[in-house]
Amino acid sequence: MKTQNSKSTKLGIAFAICMICYLLGGTASTLMSVYLPVAIPDLMGRTPTESELGSIGAYLNASFIFGWMAGGLILGIVGDKIGRVRTLAFSAVLYGLFTLLTASVGSWQILLVYRFLTGFGVGGVLLVSTVYISEIWKESGRPVALGILAVSFPIGIVLTGGLNVIFKHWSSAFWLGIIPLILGLIAWFTLNESEKWENLAYSKNKEKATFSKESQGNLAIGSLIFGSVLIGLWAIFSWLPTWVQSLLPSGSDGQKERGITMMLLGIGGILGGMISGFLIKKLGAKRTLAMTFSGCFIACVILFLTNKTFTPVIYLETAFLSLFFGISQGSLSGFIPELFPVNIRATATGFCFNIGRFFTATAVFFVGSLVAFFGSFGNALLSFSLTFLMALAAILFATISTKAE
Repeated sequence: MKTQNSKSTKLGIAFAICMICYLLGGTASTLMSVYLPVAIPDLMGRTPTESELGSIGAYLNASFIFGWMAGGLILGIVGDKIGRVRTLAFSAVLYGLFTLLTASVGSWQILLVYRFLTGFGVGGVLLVSTVYISEIWKESGRPVALGILAVSFPIGIVLTGGLNVIFKHWSSAFWLGIIPLILGLIAWFTLNESEKWENLAYSKNKEKATFSKESQGNLAIGSLIFGSVLIGLWAIFSWLPTWVQSLLPSGSDGQKERGITMMLLGIGGILGGMISGFLIKKLGAKRTLAMTFSGCFIACVILFLTNKTFTPVIYLETAFLSLFFGISQGSLSGFIPELFPVNIRATATGFCFNIGRFFTATAVFFVGSLVAFFGSFGNALLSFSLTFLMALAAILFATISTKAE
């Protein structure tokens, strides 16, 4: 009995560490976005033009997403080589350290490096913690554990909005990085390695992963769908607080409005992720995703075309949009892996998720240029809603053989 209780306690500790690191990954991902309109003037020592703010913000957002992509790809390979726990610990320490260092950064050029390395660590944490929990958890309770883990990311986005309301000066919020830094050190010295990884590491008979023609086709389809959604989602997530600020009267600090907006984005993600499974069970994966991508596009049109000054109705419209965002992410998290057989599932899913981030970072980088071209943040963000139509076309017209449907 004592042995069983001890094992359960260790599992609980492992899950708690993974969940908090995962949750704070959501916060680290969006914290600079919500503080962007006040952080950049502070670092520059003057008030930038809208075009300058757009360009610098584009560099920072792209740097983070490129780091996230690189971390998801590279640290996944590292995790297969040196183990889940050590890779998880390194990832948490890395993003915690550079989130913490952001609090004392002296220029936006140095901040570019910090955001890349923060993203690198976050990419590693999100991938490796999911793999680690899936390997140490009992099969009967594994879907629930992984579902809770996934929902913790948008909870971290809600925390971002809360921090923006609490901390008026942007640098104070980045002291949050000390928590994942400490948790990473605790993980390194206390967590037990996955037995499945240890057995695989010492096995001499490893099955070679191969891609059939069907899997190759699904790899392209999965990358297109997930990449399209990521481009639209991250462009809007990264720039929505700045768009809100642009609608406020000159001289308004916008702290409350930006904070509430970011909290609504996170809450919508949580609720959407929670109901996505029920929708798939009722409607099927393809119909659910088609409805979701259509909803994302319509919500973007309403939000960015009907608002020229800030009014409280923006909160309601943001909540409506974020709900569809959450459904899309929850649905795709189950849909994409089921496109592939078990022996190549992790490799193929990792490729679909992270190659999409490469195109996301590249596209988000051009938001600053689009602001100048279209004349406003709202029109630039509206142009990114076309990516949801691309995903809709892919899901409607592609012939996909999958267990997810």
